[in-house]
Amino acid sequence: MMAKPENKIFLITYPDSLGANIQELHQILNTHFSKALGGVHLLPFFPSSGDRGFAPTDYSKVDNVFGTWDDVQRLAGHYRLMTDFMINHISAQSAYYQDFLALKDNSAYHDMFIRYKDFWLGGEPSAEEIERIYKRKPKAPYAIAQFADGTEEKVWCTFSDEQIDLDCSAGTTREFFKRTLAHLAEMGSSVVRLDAFAYAVKKAGTSCFFIEPEIWELLSFCADVLKPHRATILPEIHEHYSIQLKLAEKGFTVYDFALPMLLINATYYGKTTYLKNWLSICPRKQYTTLDTHDGLGVVDVRGLLPDEELDRTREDIFRYGANVKKIYNTSRYNNLDIYQINCTYYSALGNDDDAYLLSRAVQFFAPGTPQVYYVGLLAGRNDIELLEKTKEGRNINRHYYSADEVTREVERPVVQKLIRLMEFRNGHSAFDGGFELLECGDNALRVRRTNDGEFAELDADFTNKSFTIRYSGPKGTEVLVV
Repeated sequence: MMAKPENKIFLITYPDSLGANIQELHQILNTHFSKALGGVHLLPFFPSSGDRGFAPTDYSKVDNVFGTWDDVQRLAGHYRLMTDFMINHISAQSAYYQDFLALKDNSAYHDMFIRYKDFWLGGEPSAEEIERIYKRKPKAPYAIAQFADGTEEKVWCTFSDEQIDLDCSAGTTREFFKRTLAHLAEMGSSVVRLDAFAYAVKKAGTSCFFIEPEIWELLSFCADVLKPHRATILPEIHEHYSIQLKLAEKGFTVYDFALPMLLINATYYGKTTYLKNWLSICPRKQYTTLDTHDGLGVVDVRGLLPDEELDRTREDIFRYGANVKKIYNTSRYNNLDIYQINCTYYSALGNDDDAYLLSRAVQFFAPGTPQVYYVGLLAGRNDIELLEKTKEGRNINRHYYSADEVTREVERPVVQKLIRLMEFRNGHSAFDGGFELLECGDNALRVRRTNDGEFAELDADFTNKSFTIRYSGPKGTEVLVV
């Protein structure tokens, strides 16, 4: 049975990051965080050939290292479950792509993949067309398909060679989408996150990124598939905040990826002007984040912070952050993503408990449903040991916690205070209602949430990194002690 939809905090976690598997994760959550969390975004738990689960080979299975569908469904019975669908691509080791390599034009799945010879006039893009594409590589986005008959050709590949792009307009692909989305909902997902969805529509001569109007048809198609199952979609996109506003105008729930850098800026320099501007215009139907399994987004906030202010903030993360260096975002650590900075949120704030709790308090009062990444749940520091062991830049923020380690970490004062904040956020009815920014100075933030006569009010001082929460309680107006 699916957990009741509620506006309560979601945890973001890998299936083996809080404990060794889904069963251990479930036990840890019930033991330490049952009142602090209402949902779990369980990052990909399917068999996969790369990118820590984001190159799925088979959505019908749970990787046996993590557990079984019974484990997933039990988790979904206690916490609202969000799962991932990689709408842009599938594993090069999947049965679909392997059949295509074996049988080429005779494969039942040959139309699922984007073949350069068919996509581009003349079979190859011009230099101008390559330049126009929104790329994640310093070359045209392709991999070489080597067929069983000894021939080879280029197929579209946005990310790694293990993640082969799908032709989302093809009938066979649409049937695959239908089956997979329905299956995820039937197995307990109440929200399906569409990973990298803005890359899914390709059109020659364009950026091949968030292509209108086709992208709207694709989103509506996915939403309609899930509607009978009482599940919803969450399109994931890291780009200019105006795209999130455009999605919200069409009625879609979105991510707030702008809040993390705006809060770092306000916390570093004690000024809240840019933060307050965003809170006044941001979508109300959204999931807020400070941290995710990827890095801290830079491009998402461009325009909300002036260029010089954004550049200053980005540079000062390397100056004020704890154990964060520019080299971790280079090819030496298998990372050339100029749009993100590899760092935990706690370490970006210099492992400062007061700054961290202030940031979380603001997140919990912001419009939308908060998401807390598992490392952030435990106020985790940068994991330099894992980073150096793997030479993967993003692993700085992907520590593996054993059950015993979690038990130790939750005793830290900063974590105890964070749990108290989370339990308050989940337990007070004011957060199901309106949001209001109150008048205050340039170094402060005052937010009031109200619902059916109940209220909660945040009074934050960014000069000394402190805050007070007043709320309606059994004894009238009370002050939250964290």
